[in-house]
Amino acid sequence: MNTYSFMSEELARLEAKGNLRVLPQTVHEGRYITMDGRRMLNLSSNDYLGLAADIALRSEFLACITPETFLPSASSSRLLTGNFPVFEQLEQELARLYGTEAALTFGSGYHANSGILPAVADSHTLILADKLVHASLIDGIRLSGADCIRFKHNDMNQLERLLQQRSTTYRRTLIVTESLFSMDGDEAPLQELVELKHRYPGILLYVDEAHAFGVRGKQGLGCAEEAGCLPDIDFLVGTFGKAAASAGAFVVCNHTVRNYLVNRMRPFIFTTALPPVVAAWTLFVLCRLPDMTLRRNHLAALFATLRQALADMRQSCPSTSHIIPIIEGDSRDATRRARLLQRQGFYVLPVRPPTVPEGTSRIRISLTADMTMEEMAQLLDALSTPA
Repeated sequence: MNTYSFMSEELARLEAKGNLRVLPQTVHEGRYITMDGRRMLNLSSNDYLGLAADIALRSEFLACITPETFLPSASSSRLLTGNFPVFEQLEQELARLYGTEAALTFGSGYHANSGILPAVADSHTLILADKLVHASLIDGIRLSGADCIRFKHNDMNQLERLLQQRSTTYRRTLIVTESLFSMDGDEAPLQELVELKHRYPGILLYVDEAHAFGVRGKQGLGCAEEAGCLPDIDFLVGTFGKAAASAGAFVVCNHTVRNYLVNRMRPFIFTTALPPVVAAWTLFVLCRLPDMTLRRNHLAALFATLRQALADMRQSCPSTSHIIPIIEGDSRDATRRARLLQRQGFYVLPVRPPTVPEGTSRIRISLTADMTMEEMAQLLDALSTPA
């Protein structure tokens, strides 16, 4: 028997269902992607503010860098020799912007979610998580050993029933959600979640703002800033690898939580720190985020235009944000639609199980602030073309 036959069989099964993944061979040219000789506007990126393609911004940062300050590796975890001053500066700026006591940065959003939850939850903890939370949160929940119930997406009535029935039998209860959901582009009712947190004792609220950080709120701090409930969230997590055009992640919190995570969070303790030059670039961008209102407003205008056009086409759209799902259902149909849009000059990709539930395969359009209204009009023409 071939030792790897189970792998071959699984790959064949995935291919037959239209769910086989392969790494795309692409060339990046600013906000464009070239693949198979075809140049396309990139609508699959998480570069929501268009900063990753902003050469002027990059040039301004590089003018501040010298060979001595260009540090491409921390060469150690922060608990050993990798705690460069720029990490402390970045965390202090995050805490200042959010009005919190402290902040802590990590190598990635996946590190954050898969590390914080196991550090703060155990077998005496109940986790109530939205049904559609990201895989990194699901993995963190599994690693924690806590009892977990996943409530129906954004169903506050079910969540309250679970709090009434279950929360008093555990030492602590965590409510876990995203603020903007990465596949449907819709939002969590943060104010309602905060009300529930205050209505029942011993509740901690964990909110992942990965897709809202930089994009929503007056200063770009996310949906919690927009909803006016920043002080009410115990663990507010964000990532730098999307709208901030960098790498890494953070949590804003109080001093006790920060010190506890430094001592108990395994992906923080046992991981080489981010390259200091990456932290320096992140800090450079972070200091400018509050002044990027025009980019945020243009992104909102692009979304409003696309959503209205989809409504006119009688296309259902659950999104309230820059992430727009075009639901196809069958994986093969989603793949076919993606290829059609690529031929028309738009780089979009099919999103298929297990990323989304069976029967909900889709095209996921990620709008970015450097897209023009002229390009939006061209996209609308392409979307109106039958697959």
